[in-house]
Amino acid sequence: MAQKNCELHAVFVPYFTPSHMIPLVNTARLFASHGVKVSIITTLYNALLFESSVDGSGHQIFVHKLKFPSAEVGLPEGIENFSAITAPEMAMGVFMGIALLQKPIGDLIVELHPHCIVSDVCLPWTVDVAEQLKIPRLMFYPQNVMFHCVEHCLKLYTPHQKVSSDSESFLIPGLPDKIQMKRSQLPDDVKSKPEGPYWELMKKIKESEPRSYAMIHDTIYDLEPSYAELYQNIKGKKPWLIGPLFHFSKKEEASNSRDTPVQERHNCLSWLDSQEPNSVVYICFGSIGRFSDAQLTEIALALQASNSSFLWAVRKGDKAQDNEQESWMPTEFKENMLTNNKGLIVRGWAPQLKILNHPATGAFITHCGWNSTLESLTAGVPMLTWPLFAEQFYNEKLVEVLGCGVGVGAEVWHNSFDITDTIIKKEKIEASLNMLMNTSKESEKMRSRAKDVEAMIKRAVEKGGSSYNHLTALIEQLKRHVFGTLEE
Repeated sequence: MAQKNCELHAVFVPYFTPSHMIPLVNTARLFASHGVKVSIITTLYNALLFESSVDGSGHQIFVHKLKFPSAEVGLPEGIENFSAITAPEMAMGVFMGIALLQKPIGDLIVELHPHCIVSDVCLPWTVDVAEQLKIPRLMFYPQNVMFHCVEHCLKLYTPHQKVSSDSESFLIPGLPDKIQMKRSQLPDDVKSKPEGPYWELMKKIKESEPRSYAMIHDTIYDLEPSYAELYQNIKGKKPWLIGPLFHFSKKEEASNSRDTPVQERHNCLSWLDSQEPNSVVYICFGSIGRFSDAQLTEIALALQASNSSFLWAVRKGDKAQDNEQESWMPTEFKENMLTNNKGLIVRGWAPQLKILNHPATGAFITHCGWNSTLESLTAGVPMLTWPLFAEQFYNEKLVEVLGCGVGVGAEVWHNSFDITDTIIKKEKIEASLNMLMNTSKESEKMRSRAKDVEAMIKRAVEKGGSSYNHLTALIEQLKRHVFGTLEE
């Protein structure tokens, strides 16, 4: 019988994009805070994205860095993840580089000989390494569980095949809530059987699920309890819901202390200090989506017409000069913004957690990436939802079910990060903004609901809350699996 002081050693293998990497590193930090020895495997430049958060944590966290095969895949030194690319064609180089690292990562895992592997969903081959070592492999999804349930029911019941056009709404059977979508909002793999390396990876991910010991999700049981139950019925495995991971591990970022020295605060936070409570619309579409000039102009015109104060993180292109050119910006909008202190444009990185938690922030225009959605829900900020690609249209439906936002009317799922084939006009954006920012009963109800969800999430991460309990139960279950029954 093993002793209780047996130390569990877990190897964490993140995927090479920040929206996947940071939540998995935060999971590693959580495991370490509960006495688990943690090894994280990554590459030199990817380690720079998170190493400062694990250094000096006081826990046993070891970062192992491998060389990214830049020369072999024709990439310049330092381009090691999808958000670092400076041209669309580089994405395939990163994709190929990750594939070439499969053997070196696998060899290093064997050398480290851990008790278990916690790997990103996009690295399905780690289940082979786990089986070789006869250890459990835990699969990390940086997403909610509703997304899996909706996609499962779409593929099972095919309601999208029973409508006559892409723009006709249909009800998705088999779900706890009445959820309607349009065929144009669905990913390619739901509508057809696409080919290519990306879709081949999706197939391998599905095949690795039943061979995995457990699935971990960055979500909260209380947020989607009926979907957690449906997920368990669909997958035959209980999902471990331990989110929001940033709330557990980055509490210092979520707080908006006025005691922070001025020089350490981003200038946009000082600007927010000068605004009225709940008066500012924060606009950000994530780190990889890029709008056309025409769409940026429509957003600017809508902000001006609605007379909204705004903080806008603009990402127009990958090159510095793309972001410096402002030909899309209407003259009157620019003048109003500068002379009336009505708005602020931020280029590059913005401290999103601090912005969302600032008293002046009253609404968030978002692409519904799950990290951004979860951050908004945790801050109690209602959303104007504008999904673009990936699973973002499903996330929009969860916001709708929760009653925490209003849609801008996005109807097209894009298979590219460059959003150039559709434009949402100023009138639609303005109407949604007015609905969110006015003082109508509908707006107040949405704001009140957002605050209820915020309180629910904060209870979940406290001792005895659902996320805290899922985390501690998972670690104890792993110890029992690895070491046998633990002595009291």
